[in-house]
Amino acid sequence: MNPINRPSGPRIYNLFPLLAGPLPQWAPHFERAQRLGFDWVFTNAFHYAGYSGSLYSIKDYYAIDPRLIDDATADPPMAQLRQMVRQADALGLRLMMDLVINHTAFDSPLVTEHPDWYKRGADGKPLRPSAKDGDKKVTWGDLAEIDNASSPDRDQLWRYWLQLTEHYAALGFRGFRCDAAYKVPAELWQFLIGRIRKSHPDTLFVAESLGCPFEDTVRLARAGFDFIFNSSKWWDFTEPWCLEQYRQTAPLVPSISFAESHDTERLAAELRGDKEAVKLRYAFSALFSSGVMMPVGFEYGFRKRLDVVSTRPQDWETPQWDISEFITGVNRVKNSYRVFNEEGPVEAVEAGNAQVFAFVKSSLDRKEKALILLNKDRRQGQTCRLAQMGYVFNGMTQVSDISPDGQLQHTPDFQTGQLRPSGVHVILGR
Repeated sequence: MNPINRPSGPRIYNLFPLLAGPLPQWAPHFERAQRLGFDWVFTNAFHYAGYSGSLYSIKDYYAIDPRLIDDATADPPMAQLRQMVRQADALGLRLMMDLVINHTAFDSPLVTEHPDWYKRGADGKPLRPSAKDGDKKVTWGDLAEIDNASSPDRDQLWRYWLQLTEHYAALGFRGFRCDAAYKVPAELWQFLIGRIRKSHPDTLFVAESLGCPFEDTVRLARAGFDFIFNSSKWWDFTEPWCLEQYRQTAPLVPSISFAESHDTERLAAELRGDKEAVKLRYAFSALFSSGVMMPVGFEYGFRKRLDVVSTRPQDWETPQWDISEFITGVNRVKNSYRVFNEEGPVEAVEAGNAQVFAFVKSSLDRKEKALILLNKDRRQGQTCRLAQMGYVFNGMTQVSDISPDGQLQHTPDFQTGQLRPSGVHVILGR
């Protein structure tokens, strides 16, 4: 299998603003992201927050949240933002930011300046957005819901979003993570994506669409998104739903996996400090889909959940471990082979051992393929016999092990299939 010779899927380092602190202090995080082999840095919303202080309750899209401003410097806030963008660009990193256009803070000036932009109840007050969390309905009282579909002032509203997106694209942001994208009309996304691509052709648009029905995923794919996020983080490597979702969405739009996000518990806490199991989940995320994302602190085994209101730089934890070398190695493997950067066919394979999950992933043209074996057992090594996999193993040219330090090591004696606890093996071939 030859190394890829075209752009790879995005490898995204999520720098959480409230943990990173003031913008002038972000440079060391960029340097670390580059060393780890990431080519994108995604920053959650950094705009001026409303009454609740939540990053996702935006009061002013054109102002920087005071918690992210260094008062010790004479540079004004937007100058600090521009300098941050230049620092990332100098390291060859592309910046992605949140684009939150389905709601604003309830105390945003837009609520009174443009009342027709908002959904309103029978009492005339702006509606609060809500969502289902299992059987419960969660309503966000700090937000006011935008009426992007039916506002009587829709043209001006859409122009506002276009000017906002253009503003940050011109500042140097080369990607947008579109928050709750399925709650925004596809026609608006088509409008924004089409217009921005005329002035900034290489801009990446990623839909945050977790939990949305399949028909909404189809709608987003048709709107022109480059990627969606998938739900593989919650997969147990046993139930069929994850591969079924992949097969449904892969022909429409490539996806990005993550082992942890700012919306989830820290994986090190979930797995009770099992470093090898954490490493397995990252390796799987990186190799399963076209893109991968990892939040800051994952490499150090941070356990405290990120919070969009209360997290502060003082929450930076003493590292429980440092798996930077492993992550760098896995990212290098991902970046080196086309099969790991495309949403090609995926097929589960019977490994003859319930503790081993095996699947074959092929490139889109089916000229490259990889057999990936994961030991689900966190305590004991497991064995599977590759010879029993018949056609799957036939023609594979290189048996490799992702070692504890993330290197892809050639292991020609792997016929007996010895997998260490939480071990990952990759067999490459044509």
